[in-house]
Amino acid sequence: MPLVGPESTQAVDATVFIPTFNGEKYLDQLLNSVEKQNFAGTFEILIIDSGSSDSTLDIIAAHPTVRFVEIPGSEFGHGKTRNLAAKLARGTNIAYLSHDAIPADSNWLTNITAPLDPAGLNCVGVVGKHIARSNCSPLLKYEIEGVFRACGPDGETTVIDGSLNKAHELTPGELFYSDVNSATRRDFLLNVIAYRDVNYSEDMAFAQDLLKAGYRKAYAATAIVEHSNDVTFSEYGKRIFDETLGMRRVGQGRQSLSWIQAKLRAVRDILVSTSRIVRDRDYNFVQKLKWLLVNPAYAWTKWVNIHRALNISLEDEKKIAKYSLEAARA
Repeated sequence: MPLVGPESTQAVDATVFIPTFNGEKYLDQLLNSVEKQNFAGTFEILIIDSGSSDSTLDIIAAHPTVRFVEIPGSEFGHGKTRNLAAKLARGTNIAYLSHDAIPADSNWLTNITAPLDPAGLNCVGVVGKHIARSNCSPLLKYEIEGVFRACGPDGETTVIDGSLNKAHELTPGELFYSDVNSATRRDFLLNVIAYRDVNYSEDMAFAQDLLKAGYRKAYAATAIVEHSNDVTFSEYGKRIFDETLGMRRVGQGRQSLSWIQAKLRAVRDILVSTSRIVRDRDYNFVQKLKWLLVNPAYAWTKWVNIHRALNISLEDEKKIAKYSLEAARA
């Protein structure tokens, strides 16, 4: 605190921006957590909604601290809507959350923006840690844990300096960036490097661009949100397709995969995750039995869709739309 309401026109130290679209499931909990942040400066909450048809707008209305803007769904873009938020924001820094990412404690905003201090770590981009929800599938849970383990040690801030490292020589963990939970400087977005207007992976492209330009990014392991995509089994494969295709389009991640390689990796994932499920104390006996039966299907659909995304023609928009969750929700 103090949290500034929408009636204020004064500049603030930070803007928390949340793009929403049918986000009723976690939005109230998210806003309650943001409103309770123990932040030394002033901050505001800005939401841009792109055509929600569930109770999202009612939830927003129940939080009078929120500054609210509506745009047509056709105007939404992962990159361009975040650029729009930067233009509308009154904060020196902007913290980005997806509408289903819940800050784990009252120090989240302090921790996600601290590395941006020009007199301190002097970073221009910060990504925070995700922890999976309790209902998350084991395969996704273990992927989330692995991603953030590769980013840096728990309880610390890890800095990657683009002036000292060539982007193509960095590890996936060092390159990783996610706008589910991130922060940057408003003036940097407006005047130096903006988000690319891409269909997916705008966050990874942003990190790549800032590092190539010689700037610094940080992984703040103490800026934690609870987040794992709540998707059905059929949606899971399509999300994997979108993520892989997005990375391919911005020139990051795996760029090729044969069908034989995909099948071998699916078998490997099944064997490794089966062993982990048996030993995982987060699951009781019934849950373990369920996931031991279901998890192989998740591993198979994961690698089928990675293979599909890496081998599809980038010009075949009709076929891409067939396999894409983003297209299905548009």
